[in-house]
Amino acid sequence: MIGRRLKLARTAAGLSLRGLEGAIGNLVTAQAIGKYERDESMPGSSVLITLADALGVSVDYLVGDEEMVLEAVDFRKKASTSKRDEAQVEAQVLRMLEGYLQVEELLGLPSVDWDKPRDAPYPVVNDLGEADRGARALRDHWGLGIEPVPDLVEVLEGRGVKVLSVALADSIDGLTARVRRTRGDTLPVIVMNSTHWVERQRFTIAHELGHMVLSVVGKRVDGEKAAHRFAGAFLMPAEALWSEVGKRRTSVGWRELFELKQLFGVSVQALTYRCKDLGIFSRALFGRLFDEYKRLGWRDPPYEEPLAIRKGEKPRRFKRLCLRALAEGAISEPKAAELLGISVRELDRRMNEPPESVTA
Repeated sequence: MIGRRLKLARTAAGLSLRGLEGAIGNLVTAQAIGKYERDESMPGSSVLITLADALGVSVDYLVGDEEMVLEAVDFRKKASTSKRDEAQVEAQVLRMLEGYLQVEELLGLPSVDWDKPRDAPYPVVNDLGEADRGARALRDHWGLGIEPVPDLVEVLEGRGVKVLSVALADSIDGLTARVRRTRGDTLPVIVMNSTHWVERQRFTIAHELGHMVLSVVGKRVDGEKAAHRFAGAFLMPAEALWSEVGKRRTSVGWRELFELKQLFGVSVQALTYRCKDLGIFSRALFGRLFDEYKRLGWRDPPYEEPLAIRKGEKPRRFKRLCLRALAEGAISEPKAAELLGISVRELDRRMNEPPESVTA
């Protein structure tokens, strides 16, 4: 039966029942599509093909039998985000993860186990400084030392966290969740907004990681503030900042701020907050800087600053696995193109031609 998958694909496409009816040229009614989704009837082959084409999925996807559910979904979003937007994101995430796990299985690769420290979740009870200690403990467990992390996504995917880049509504920065499969095992996933600038993406990933490894106990500490503090501490360890910036500053120049931005892969605003939290920047300096950021327009959407970091935090493991599966004959060209979200022609070009920068 195709009910669950059809509804999932329709939701991911942002279509209502009547919207899908129109997308298939009124081949069947919205009422008929609703019956398909409730598994009260089954479409014929021609209708099934038309539905799949309209939703941008394969017929194999619609008739597949993998069952997955998202659990403990936690959005980083604005209050204006609608339930429909949230449902659409969850549907997109499930579709992408289903393809990810399918490729792993076809290649005989087990999903990397989530390398979660035995002591996690770290309790945050009395103050936000406990979030700093959680970030340091996770860095120690993963052997990251105090150096800046140049590619945060590769670090997380190498330790069993599935990271997805999805074009989300601007009101949604990202989310964290657990994915449970039919056989009962769960996998952690972090989703970031692919339309956001790189520094914001990196902070969102670290923020969502904070939600995964912190446990906020009691009412004295806000969970979002704790995740923010964790993100700053994970991306900018205190020892590294003390070494680069010093322990007490009453002034700082623009050139130094932007050099530090490039070093740690964060916005100058996040850097300023972190230096304030550690007592490096005086309150007067912090206030002067944020007055300038406001005057320059960096405190308003999309919050973007000059000299943006060009190398994006793009999940690459899934793409590598798809290309490997295609080269080894584990999946067909149309299936690989569907999983990668590109045309077969574009896939052929990528498989058979070196990038322009290589041939130049």
